[in-house]
Amino acid sequence: MLKQIIEETTGAVTAAIQGVDNILEAVTGTVKNQVVNVLQGTGEIGASSVEAIASIADGAIKGVGQVGGTAIDTASNTVSGVVQGVTQVGGDVISAIRGGAQGVVQGTAETGGDIGQAAIGAVQGAIKAAGDTGGNAAEAAKAAVNGTLDAAVQVGGNAASTVREALLNTAALPHDIIEAAIKGRDNKE
Repeated sequence: MLKQIIEETTGAVTAAIQGVDNILEAVTGTVKNQVVNVLQGTGEIGASSVEAIASIADGAIKGVGQVGGTAIDTASNTVSGVVQGVTQVGGDVISAIRGGAQGVVQGTAETGGDIGQAAIGAVQGAIKAAGDTGGNAAEAAKAAVNGTLDAAVQVGGNAASTVREALLNTAALPHDIIEAAIKGRDNKE
């Protein structure tokens, strides 16, 4: 089922962005619709939905990868679409952010993109989406950091250190929140 979700989302994103002026807006809207459809279709918003959301984000990255797009902007808009979709169906936004961020890094790794930039974009998108929906930006950032690192660990090699470095070394993110999330995670491992 997860593979099917990835394929459907890849196709939907690819179709949505062909011939449009604002690719990123099309990505956000398509991801939101995919999340709503999948969560309403399964009727459950739990652990399996996090995997489904990760699959949607993975598919979105692959769809954009077929036509080209920047990792940061694509990741940010993908996570934003995830949050909008989950908010619409009344799901757990923090778990969805973690799943979305995980899927962004996974999809980026599988398409040979820059996972560090994708991780930055995922966290930026989570913070922005939390602000837009009245959520807790610090909790959203923490969930996104954990999702990006979950995926990086699965990717293997030096992916986790690449993601950590990128997140800690960008001025575009709240350094204290990112550092605390990474340290909290490192203390658990």
